[in-house]
Amino acid sequence: MDYNHIKSIIEGLIFVAGDEGIEAKQLASIIEIDQETIEDLIHDMQGDYKREHRGLQIVQIANAYLLTTLPDHAIYFERLASSPTHSTLSQAALETLAIIAYKQPITRAEVEEIRGVKSEKAINTLNSKGLIKEVGRVEGIGRPILYGTTIEFLEYFGLKNLEQLPPPKETQELNEEEDLFSFKYQEE
Repeated sequence: MDYNHIKSIIEGLIFVAGDEGIEAKQLASIIEIDQETIEDLIHDMQGDYKREHRGLQIVQIANAYLLTTLPDHAIYFERLASSPTHSTLSQAALETLAIIAYKQPITRAEVEEIRGVKSEKAINTLNSKGLIKEVGRVEGIGRPILYGTTIEFLEYFGLKNLEQLPPPKETQELNEEEDLFSFKYQEE
């Protein structure tokens, strides 16, 4: 394997590791080369990023390597984060928002049970965009937060009220099956 190919693999692994980062020792184990070579290649990559004026950098925090944005660009990221109407929602955020809209008030645990995956990030995104809010707490152990939609949610989707939400797809499918069943039954 040539060093450019290994650098490409390292870059992908650091990206996939996300906020937790990944240690050189683990990279060496995965790629099956010695740790010193990994560290040398990461050092080269850090130089490459600077020379090429890239928007990302590789930093080392507590022995783990992470991909981060440049501090000089923070103002642009703040602008993006503060303009919710100009950014789109991910599939996960849309799924989470639909569940909250139809089942509100609902807890994060209930959303995760319906989706079958963790939804903390999607809920945080929707909350930061002002599309959902805390509407109360469940009585009982831990008092989990109940979420509901906001006026901004209605504005974002051009709705006057929640009654204007289209019927959920599974209800439509159920009604179609019932209609199909009653049609067949009448024919017999």
